[in-house]
Amino acid sequence: MTRIAPPRAGGRGGARRRAPLSPGVNLLYLPAVAVFAVFTVYPLGAGILISLTRWDGYSAQRTFVGAENYLRLLTDPVVGQALVNTVVYGFGSTILQQVVGLALALALDRPLRGRGVARAIVYLPVLVSPVVMGTMYYLLFSYSYGGLNDIVVALGGARVAWLSDSGSAVAIIVLVNSLQFVGISMVIYLAGLQSIPETYYEAARMDGAGPWRRFTGITLPLLQPALAASIVLNLIGGLKLFDVIRVMTAGGPGNSTDSMSTLISKLYFDDQSAGYASAVGVVLFLLIAVCTLVVNASLNRRRLEGA
Repeated sequence: MTRIAPPRAGGRGGARRRAPLSPGVNLLYLPAVAVFAVFTVYPLGAGILISLTRWDGYSAQRTFVGAENYLRLLTDPVVGQALVNTVVYGFGSTILQQVVGLALALALDRPLRGRGVARAIVYLPVLVSPVVMGTMYYLLFSYSYGGLNDIVVALGGARVAWLSDSGSAVAIIVLVNSLQFVGISMVIYLAGLQSIPETYYEAARMDGAGPWRRFTGITLPLLQPALAASIVLNLIGGLKLFDVIRVMTAGGPGNSTDSMSTLISKLYFDDQSAGYASAVGVVLFLLIAVCTLVVNASLNRRRLEGA
């Protein structure tokens, strides 16, 4: 009986050895690395260096003060209020966008007439500038000539200072930001829903599973990747919220509705405290990075545990 020798490693039918990348292929990474270094690494490094100085943002003279700006942050009530507001804007908007976005995706994933038009209408505010969106809602909630107050007066009520109270103003900003970008969550969830095989639902119906059981047992577990992507994107956008706040309240009354982003603008341009503004910016960067990493790691761990 003829014995067939096993194929040699690296030969035909054996394990193929990967060819090393040529120097020309490695050079293709240089443009991307250069863009990342110029527009991300350099500004971040420059901001950290500026945060260690006392500088008005205009003159050529800078005074090195070390950690003085960061120590000042610990006792500054304005920064503390802006930090709390930033967390509320970030997590409040994210929660609303997930709930409403998933509900819209479930409703518009069904074979309904005009669902394409409905999807476009929901997504349309994403294409509008946040400045324009903030102006539109400012005209709606304005005390003197706002459309909402005109309706209240027409019904026999008194005008309400919607944007003059810090609590209601923060809630309105969260609502406006959520309504504008809920279309992003809807699109992400629609993509996730359309990737779930219909056979899973058919098998669940044959086993007697109702709509809620199918939703919790099939839809939600298989939407974990879409859920993670949507939450991370919305959280980053909410934590760095700037435009809507600037247009609707300018951080007022006082600094009660300021986010970290709007406070940085005030410190730099109004107070001419570039060093202190840079320190606040570094803290905002760390806040976004830590929140994003923690939330992403938690979602990935839950997805692996449910797999």
